[in-house]
Amino acid sequence: MDQITPIRPKKEIKNITQTTWVFDLDNTLYPDHCNLFANIDVKMKTYISSLLGVGTDEAHKIQKDFFVDYGTTLRGLIDVHGVDPREFLDFVHNIDLSPLQEDKALRRALQDIRGSKFVFTNGDTRYAQRVLEKIGIDQEFDGVFDITLADHVPKPNAAAYQNFIRHFDIDPKNAVMIEDMARNLKPAAALGMTTVWLKTAYPWGKIGYDAAHIDYETDDLVSWLGGVL
Repeated sequence: MDQITPIRPKKEIKNITQTTWVFDLDNTLYPDHCNLFANIDVKMKTYISSLLGVGTDEAHKIQKDFFVDYGTTLRGLIDVHGVDPREFLDFVHNIDLSPLQEDKALRRALQDIRGSKFVFTNGDTRYAQRVLEKIGIDQEFDGVFDITLADHVPKPNAAAYQNFIRHFDIDPKNAVMIEDMARNLKPAAALGMTTVWLKTAYPWGKIGYDAAHIDYETDDLVSWLGGVL
């Protein structure tokens, strides 16, 4: 297990006094070994295959190309193929959540955090609420900012972060953002947020990694939170 590792030495872990805590959802608030997002990947391949009349291999390539180029597969499908976002989101998020378990340790850690707590996700609120309820932490957050509230402009697009901070009237310099997708921390750092990269086995999480925009790295969210309380 990794130790809490400061990347930018100007910040010390015991000096984190921010009053706003921003959490990604998938592979962040639940362990990546649940492999939940793999089920969403299958649903996206199925959707693209049906939409474009291509095989699953080609659908997978299109899916990942859109993810890399547009931030989310959905954004690429909207821009290139005019897909109805509600239809897409309802289809791909209709998955079995049984791999998720109640996480009492995470709930206690979140309860001990001083300040407001928000979920900032490229998914949608319906899915996010299902996940949070399954883990048993749905009562620990002050709000969820989803892809619909972002007008389907996803992280890491800077506009998504501006929409987020406006929606909840957040001072980014007084916020900590925790993400498994390294590239999604660059805009947060540019706004003055303290950034935490949650390292997972998910290979796409390393895309866009740049230590200059990451204050801390950890592979254990609960332990990291315990270190700042």
